[in-house]
Amino acid sequence: MHVLILGAAGMIGRKLVNRIAAEPKILGQAIDKLTLVDAFQPPVPEALASVSKALTVDLATSGVADKLIEDRPDMIFHLAAIVSGEAEADFDKGYAVNLDGARALFDAIRQQGQKSAYVPRVIFASSIAVFGTPFPEVIGDEFLTAPLTSYGTQKAIAELLLADYSRRGIFDGIGIRLPTICVRPGAPNKAASGFFSNILREPLVGKEAILPVSDTVRHWFASPRSAVGFFVHAATLDTAKVGPRPNLTMPGLSALVSDEIDALRRVGGDKAVALLRREPDPVIERIVAGWPTRFDAQRARDLGFKAEQSFDEIVQAHIEDELDGRVA
Repeated sequence: MHVLILGAAGMIGRKLVNRIAAEPKILGQAIDKLTLVDAFQPPVPEALASVSKALTVDLATSGVADKLIEDRPDMIFHLAAIVSGEAEADFDKGYAVNLDGARALFDAIRQQGQKSAYVPRVIFASSIAVFGTPFPEVIGDEFLTAPLTSYGTQKAIAELLLADYSRRGIFDGIGIRLPTICVRPGAPNKAASGFFSNILREPLVGKEAILPVSDTVRHWFASPRSAVGFFVHAATLDTAKVGPRPNLTMPGLSALVSDEIDALRRVGGDKAVALLRREPDPVIERIVAGWPTRFDAQRARDLGFKAEQSFDEIVQAHIEDELDGRVA
């Protein structure tokens, strides 16, 4: 099987590659070719080095998608994206990466299929940002997508394309609407949701973190470990069970910022909590206020997708996966 991972240098991309390398048949069969693509050099797993190729290219550049699909990969993970805050700040870049890149990929698959039979599985990373206010108390699977950010709009348009191309049999697509992923490892990024991770990750290693919103802000979360699990499960799922609406809101945990702080206190004590600096940011507060906070996600649960049930579980996953089981 030939697997193509777009966005392989990103956090979820790297973790997905490592999971595949650790369990070579996790996607249903052995991998005889692995192509890793990103705007930055993707790391190649040692266990799959003999069958791997890493490319540093921009998917939205003319001809790049066509070249990648010439090799007719069987499984395609589209994880490449510009994050929410950057997409809002840079209109052109957001649409180029988040929409034009997806459209180029989807159409390259269509053109390749016109030459001879070719229907790959495509797993697309979407977001709960496709929803916009006003919300019901709990968002069910039938709630309409009406985003209020450029990032959400870009993802929503790509979702519609994914559904239409799948309906027409051009590829076998599944859209994974990710909760906010927390705790994200590494340095802070430009995502408006980044502080949700920062206020846990930094104090757990003895560093200060800025909290730009109030303790009463509620959001929908899952860990990086769960996010990788979503994509792995989507790769082997019988899409006949998914039906004609292939974009799925993933399970997650609805929690307050105060729940995060309480979980931090339980593992790091008052000293860790004291490292939080409260600096209200009206821009972030406005963006976050337009995000959903609770989902039913019953379709995804019925299909076997799983996530954490408490913030203690999310924090523990971070400690185990990123801190070798220790906190500062």
